[in-house]
Amino acid sequence: MPGREELPSTLRRSPEKAQETWIKTHDSAVEEYGEGERAHRTAYGSLKHGFEKVGDHWEPKEGGRKGPSDEQSARPRGSSGERFGGVDANASKQGGSGTGRPCITGIAAGQGTGRGRRSGSSHPSNP
Repeated sequence: MPGREELPSTLRRSPEKAQETWIKTHDSAVEEYGEGERAHRTAYGSLKHGFEKVGDHWEPKEGGRKGPSDEQSARPRGSSGERFGGVDANASKQGGSGTGRPCITGIAAGQGTGRGRRSGSSHPSNP
């Protein structure tokens, strides 16, 4: 399916350049990998090099800077490191929370980061 038909709502509210970046990358990834999650991840990865999510839409990164949105994105696949819950850890703009911090829940409390679990937990990743 062409990327324009699958354009996420956050991109429909974003500048034309952000939309074109996502659509072109998505369509190319569909040709390479087939329709599905991998094509969407590839499109978002490309989008995040020049844009950052601010509230409910995407805006160009300040000063025209380009590059990965966080240290994890800059590392080769399979490398470990701290994760930021899908937000731009280097964001220059304020999200919709009004606090100046990215709008994420649970991360500050250590949830979803692998931190804060007690030993002896029944969770499979922490025997």
